[in-house]
Amino acid sequence: MCLLDGVESWDEENIQCRASSHRAEDNPLRAHGRLGAACGVEYAAQAMAVHGALLAPPDNAAPKAGFLVSVRGVQVHVVRLDDISEDLTVQASRIMSNENNILYQFSVSAADRLLLEGRAAVVINADALLPNAGSMK
Repeated sequence: MCLLDGVESWDEENIQCRASSHRAEDNPLRAHGRLGAACGVEYAAQAMAVHGALLAPPDNAAPKAGFLVSVRGVQVHVVRLDDISEDLTVQASRIMSNENNILYQFSVSAADRLLLEGRAAVVINADALLPNAGSMK
């Protein structure tokens, strides 16, 4: 399920994407005909995943899997996303990273109106962090 329409800009630390799928009647995140604002976290998570893919070395044969492990400080400024007529702007900024963890700050807005914002922690290749990971396969 890809909710994003495209990447508007990106660099080593930031990505900005555009989305119109919040208006789609067949959006897979809709419940009871509505798309709650908290679903914006999934839009942000997808932007983070795209950012990771764009930063991967071009000769990387096996992409690293990232797992969203927590969201913090989320502030939701609207109830729904499906009644927003403008495209969504989804931004994510990497504020800390190491070999196995990335912390992003994210926001979802439309026409310069902030809809939700927060922070998200991503663990890369979580199975590599487990003891005896190689023997579990």
